[in-house]
Amino acid sequence: MARKKRYLTAIMADGTVKRIGPTAAAFTHFWRIVAHLESGKTEIFWGHCNSLKEATGKRIATEEAARQRGWTGFDFEVVPLSET
Repeated sequence: MARKKRYLTAIMADGTVKRIGPTAAAFTHFWRIVAHLESGKTEIFWGHCNSLKEATGKRIATEEAARQRGWTGFDFEVVPLSET
């Protein structure tokens, strides 16, 4: 039986709202990386995962990316998705 398509919403700590869908995927969490560049600019990367464990695991990869790309720092955030 096909899964019902739905919209998912993530609300970040700074009030940013990200809407995903329509999707039938079983996403549970949204992650966002704000990379701080040497130039003073930022780059934003984001995605969604099927579990909190998978989402928080992205932090280790982010630390490696920061070293490889020469970021001066980064902010990493994971929030649950809610069905809307």
